[in-house]
Amino acid sequence: MMMRSIRIKTPGTVANLVCGFDILGMALQEPFDELELKRTDQPGIVIHHKDDFGLPEDPLRNIAGVALQALVTERKVEGGFELHIKKNIRPGSGIGSSASSAMAPVFAANQLLDLNLNNEDMIRFAMEGEYVASGSRHADNLAPCLMGGLVLIRETEPLDLVPLDMPDLPVVVVHPQIEVKTAFARSILPKEVPLSQAVRQWANVAGMVTGFLKRDIPLLKRSMQDHIVEPVRSRLIPGYKEVMERCREAGLIGGGISGSGPSMFMFAEDEKGSAAAAAIIREVYDCLGIEYRVYITEINKRGAEAF
Repeated sequence: MMMRSIRIKTPGTVANLVCGFDILGMALQEPFDELELKRTDQPGIVIHHKDDFGLPEDPLRNIAGVALQALVTERKVEGGFELHIKKNIRPGSGIGSSASSAMAPVFAANQLLDLNLNNEDMIRFAMEGEYVASGSRHADNLAPCLMGGLVLIRETEPLDLVPLDMPDLPVVVVHPQIEVKTAFARSILPKEVPLSQAVRQWANVAGMVTGFLKRDIPLLKRSMQDHIVEPVRSRLIPGYKEVMERCREAGLIGGGISGSGPSMFMFAEDEKGSAAAAAIIREVYDCLGIEYRVYITEINKRGAEAF
């Protein structure tokens, strides 16, 4: 007998990984969203939010509804669905809130209906939800949200996803309680960059990926620099420059803006390093008088999963 409901959780993610704009993303253990998907006999999609973010429950305006409808339409799924969503990843946080919302119902429906969709198909449906959020069909949050770990999006049309191995490094994420809209953060980026600047960026991407694969911490420290996106987007984030500078001076591996911000992240080598990063973050934002939330977490190797 086919199941009538399923509960799943989808992790927050860090995309645009330092110099890997739109091509690299990784999944986090915390925070994560929760969703219960129920089959109904009545056609259509009904959405109920169990959080306080005030997101629309109209399936034509809700990221989860749009992504699920894309699957339902293409696969000609009969009947309907009821979604109960509890978001723990704040919208506009820069840690993959929209990707989690888009991926959750697609992953759940695939499990519930035994559709045997591959990763590329699930991400393709979820990208329709991401488009609602940002005006762009990008997969650097969606791929790690689904697959876990670190993922290279080598191409989006057609999707070419490359899971990458990486060490189990502690990750510290701070979310200043302000909102940066992804669409606006994309709109302010330069449309062209000098060749010399692009070459430096390519070298850092290659160095960072090699550092992960070879567990070469000194190489990671040298390569985690962004010469194109960070100089523009960091202006939107109070305290960003001070946090990054002080963390690097304290010996942290490196980090940057998470997604389009305002969250930022930092890799540590051990628990002592992650505690030092968290202390610096708290000191900076307490002095600024800006509310914030800190996650001392690690890389999620599993991705979306039923529970």
